[in-house]
Amino acid sequence: MRRLAALFALTLMLAMSGAAFAATPQVGEAAPAFRLQDQNGHWLAPDDFRGGWLVMYFYPKDFTPGCTTEVCTFRDDIAKLRQAGAKVVGVSLDDVKSHAAFAEKYHVPFPLLADKDRQVATRYGVLTSRMGLHYAKRTTFLIDPQGRIARVYVDVDPEKNSAQVLADLASLKATR
Repeated sequence: MRRLAALFALTLMLAMSGAAFAATPQVGEAAPAFRLQDQNGHWLAPDDFRGGWLVMYFYPKDFTPGCTTEVCTFRDDIAKLRQAGAKVVGVSLDDVKSHAAFAEKYHVPFPLLADKDRQVATRYGVLTSRMGLHYAKRTTFLIDPQGRIARVYVDVDPEKNSAQVLADLASLKATR
């Protein structure tokens, strides 16, 4: 009985802390599948990125300070990322209309994917909630050309995430 009560208390604490319950894919595992619309209403899936590196970063909400910093940093580094052979996509639970306005305001040159039904955030283990509001935790996945997770960045610094990814791309490509 005590064990059951302790397990219930732990589960309740995790739920209240906003912890996601799905497992985050680990390095070496196949990246979970997705099919989402971008800010222009185009549907995208992993096969659209196969054969090159994919930077898939999850963020909590369009137009918030940290998310704006992160999208602008990836925007400013897009030429370097493309030169390194990587494509970038941002993912949040916001809808296509919100992404369109966000992308337009900040001149975002890469897809922002709308995960309104929360399924992709769940598959990637980044769905969380606080006080009844659901959002994606700030997490980035670097996916290799074969569709496998090469790096996972948890609780990233929005200003430094792009530079981390660029450094890791260089080292990963050097070892292949």
